[in-house]
Amino acid sequence: MIRQYASYLLLGFCALAYGSKSALAQTDALERNLWYNDEKTAKIQIYKAVDHKFYGKIVWLKTPNENGKPRTDIHNPDKKHQNDALLGLVILRGFEKDGENGYEGGTVYDPKNGKTYKCIMTAKGDKVDVRGYVGFSLIGRTATWTKAE
Repeated sequence: MIRQYASYLLLGFCALAYGSKSALAQTDALERNLWYNDEKTAKIQIYKAVDHKFYGKIVWLKTPNENGKPRTDIHNPDKKHQNDALLGLVILRGFEKDGENGYEGGTVYDPKNGKTYKCIMTAKGDKVDVRGYVGFSLIGRTATWTKAE
């Protein structure tokens, strides 16, 4: 009887270990890391939402406060959002995986100027190329984000 319970217990642990391993395999490389922006003034967490698309939000700022108060999205063209905190602000929206290392169909918001751009991302190991553009991807700017330690 004890051997039977022990074998059930062992089987349960094996199932848990296998399940967590397969769940990790399904987690995208972008989701497993935090990313420094190109100036290393912010860390961005990229995650997959319930719509199965990728989003990214600011989770750390080198300078989180200004004049003793949290920094806000002062350049946002929508005046209702100019008092929103930069910390926690979603700046990447709606990306779908394209192939092994590509992400497309999303947008990137630049809180420095309050503009939103079409965007494609390409993962390259410990780096991610984030290319924002207007119109065609040939006309744009690429920022290289690095994995935050």
